[in-house]
Amino acid sequence: MTTQAQPAPSQPRASESARRIRVLLVDDQAMIGEAVRRMLSAEADIDFQYCGDPTKAMAAAAEFGPTVILQDLVMPEIDGLTMLKFYRANPATREMPVIVLSTKEEPKVKAEAFTLGASDYLVKLPDPIELTARIRHHSKGYIAQLERNEAYAALKQSEERLAAELAQAAKYVESLLPPRLEGVIKTEWLFVPSTELGGDAFGYHWLDSNHFAMYLLDVCGHGVKAALLSISVMNVLRNQVLASTDFRSPTEVLEGLNHAFQMDRHNDMYFTMWYGVFDKQNRRLTYANGGHPPAVLIAGATEESAVPVRLSKPGTIIGAFPDTKFNSEAMDLPEFSRLYVFSDGIYEVAPPDGPMMKYSEFVDILAAAKRGGGKVVELTFDAIRSVRGEKQFEDDVSIVEIRF
Repeated sequence: MTTQAQPAPSQPRASESARRIRVLLVDDQAMIGEAVRRMLSAEADIDFQYCGDPTKAMAAAAEFGPTVILQDLVMPEIDGLTMLKFYRANPATREMPVIVLSTKEEPKVKAEAFTLGASDYLVKLPDPIELTARIRHHSKGYIAQLERNEAYAALKQSEERLAAELAQAAKYVESLLPPRLEGVIKTEWLFVPSTELGGDAFGYHWLDSNHFAMYLLDVCGHGVKAALLSISVMNVLRNQVLASTDFRSPTEVLEGLNHAFQMDRHNDMYFTMWYGVFDKQNRRLTYANGGHPPAVLIAGATEESAVPVRLSKPGTIIGAFPDTKFNSEAMDLPEFSRLYVFSDGIYEVAPPDGPMMKYSEFVDILAAAKRGGGKVVELTFDAIRSVRGEKQFEDDVSIVEIRF
């Protein structure tokens, strides 16, 4: 045990002080202070400090950071019960264990002490073995509480850092999304990242004066790693840097991506993708699916006669098997054609008291939004959000509308 003439820098939250037991005795009788000091002198892991002036006890506790306070009951100027009220009213000492020391056993006084927040009650001077045991018992619980608080604070700080990083990553992903188009082809889209940030990304661009490419991908998992992979894939598609790949061929694109992004070389992450190419001259859409939800085409000779058409069944995910072959499909687009490509995050939602929405139910909502005469993307999202309620989406929400 060490006796400290001057108060040590306090902060019981500091790891070093939290590992040691610190006893603060508040008693106006110096001889009691010396007696307790001697009782604890053989305990190498206990630091002791004596405060003979109760008016300075709060400051001493704040500086020393005791793991237990021994508080005399009868003192001039301020009695021990009043000191208990002060300790419990001050955030710095509110949780510190306080053992009340009294000259005699008085049930009413003891009851009042416990009512005011005393942790224990001893008649002084107690046996050294009993005093040490009680000091260790209360200090152990308090130290454990401090360590839990430290761990919680560290976890909260880590979560705040992660949330900030995810927010920055989401902003970066959104900055890479394409501008909305007006002209021969018109586009509209919505991207709502989840709190954990999924791996959604999408894009479209002219490959040449006649061929227009469009795609949407969804990386497995959440977080920065998923976002980084989706950004990598976007850059490959935008810059057309897959070796020996004709980007007008959806099957070649998916097979090239599957070869380049095998999951064993990319942190065991895979992705799904829908990729299509529109031939403006022949008004023909060719597309392929790598494990992604089928796109929906609302088409007809006129807007009034247009109906939703499901484009392809999901194929094999991209990144799982190196020699996977992908099949493409093609169709000639009617005069009125609106294509909707989306991630599963927009329809894999559930009301507070019901089952998860089905793909077919989402298609019905999409078709109803089209008949509503407003902006289909916004109307669809609002309808889905009303089904889900106020809860945050668990996955990224992406939907792209392309009007041919």
